[in-house]
Amino acid sequence: MQRRYPLPTRVLSNGEFRPLAQTHQQKLTEKTLESLAVRFGRKLGWSRRRFLGSTCGMAAAFLAMNSVYGGIFDVLPAEASEPEAAEAIRKSLDQQFIFDVQLHYVRDQYAWQGLAGLRRYARNWNKDLGAENSDLEKIKFDNFIDEVFLQSQTKIGLLSGAPSDDPQKWFLTNDEIAKTRSVINGIAGSRRLLAHAIFTPGQPGWLEEIDRAIETLHPDSWKGYTIGDPLGPSRYPWRLDDEQLVYPAYEKMVKAGIRNVCIHKGLLPDDYQTSFPDLWRYATVDDVGKAARDWPRLNFIIYHAALRPLQDFAPEYLSSFEANGYIPWVSELAAIPAKFKVDNVYAELGTAFASSAVTYPRHCAVLLSTLIKGLGVDKVLWGTDSVWYGSPQWQIEAFRRIEIPADLQEKFALPPLGKADGLVKSAIFGLNSARLYDVALAPKTLSLLDRERISARYS
Repeated sequence: MQRRYPLPTRVLSNGEFRPLAQTHQQKLTEKTLESLAVRFGRKLGWSRRRFLGSTCGMAAAFLAMNSVYGGIFDVLPAEASEPEAAEAIRKSLDQQFIFDVQLHYVRDQYAWQGLAGLRRYARNWNKDLGAENSDLEKIKFDNFIDEVFLQSQTKIGLLSGAPSDDPQKWFLTNDEIAKTRSVINGIAGSRRLLAHAIFTPGQPGWLEEIDRAIETLHPDSWKGYTIGDPLGPSRYPWRLDDEQLVYPAYEKMVKAGIRNVCIHKGLLPDDYQTSFPDLWRYATVDDVGKAARDWPRLNFIIYHAALRPLQDFAPEYLSSFEANGYIPWVSELAAIPAKFKVDNVYAELGTAFASSAVTYPRHCAVLLSTLIKGLGVDKVLWGTDSVWYGSPQWQIEAFRRIEIPADLQEKFALPPLGKADGLVKSAIFGLNSARLYDVALAPKTLSLLDRERISARYS
């Protein structure tokens, strides 16, 4: 029987790479959490399952992480043993402004069963998914609304998509993304969901599709994959700094006033150098600096913070990381503003934060601080890559609590992250994105959005 844990206990995958096997530290975290659940649950007269599903259980999970990895997460023992204390802390942050700039689901007609494997992967780290049927319904509209807006404290989101060389494998068309935005905002009576338009340099009719999107769909920003197709080798890779192919699209974006250009980078499979021998370099950030310098009126938002394959968490890599604090591709991204003298490069945290926080949180903490130090605290954006993995609430809780260990702050001259509702985390959680997308900072609660009303409007 699979246990349900408040936090993942294995690395996750968004379907674009194979996840790591469970580490020794993660197994020890599970064992410690089980012990805490028995200890504190017994005192409260609760079953282990009830305890692990409570706010006390969430606190206990962070205590378990700290016992294994050191004092990285801000949590008090009283939160695990006293429901009133845990609830008081939760309520104090209930109205925190959280803007998730990377959300996904797939259209009703989506038929490629391979994508259902995302939830099967997620079972390895999110035990709350252990008993569900791994079918495509779990990554469709109704469950998207439930897990993102009803089961988490997310206030505003940006719906994204992903292209493919095979049109049947697109998660959502640009029209479907725009329609979802219209439905959600119509019910909420305000701007609660924003929409990407996917652009695909090199594919037939791609420039005409940009014109059509500008004219009829009015996207809030653009999403592109320089690797071409995240699910397999593509015939259409491209570079951000390709003057002949891509710069004409930038001209259209600037003229239309839709200037946020979101680009998927990193997250390749562990064997990327052999499985993508001619393509993997398109996933690096060596094309970002020149494009940003040539197009200062555009904002280049690098999704996943360009984190390289998560198989980098092998012991030899972590030993090197502990010695020098260098994170391949992420450190290069953070160095771009100084190297190219630009201030229009951003990093988004989807999957990069989630996977590293549960695998090696010291690495995760340095990743965050490296981005803040290099790009600026106003250039890092919150995103979770949900709904692939279930509700993003645990990611929200983890980010609120994580801190740079003191030894790493001193060793690498890194700035601290601060309190859950402090300047740094508040900026990343939502203030930065609100500025980029001209969102008013007085959002209403999304609790009025029930699945039945939304589904009725969407059908």
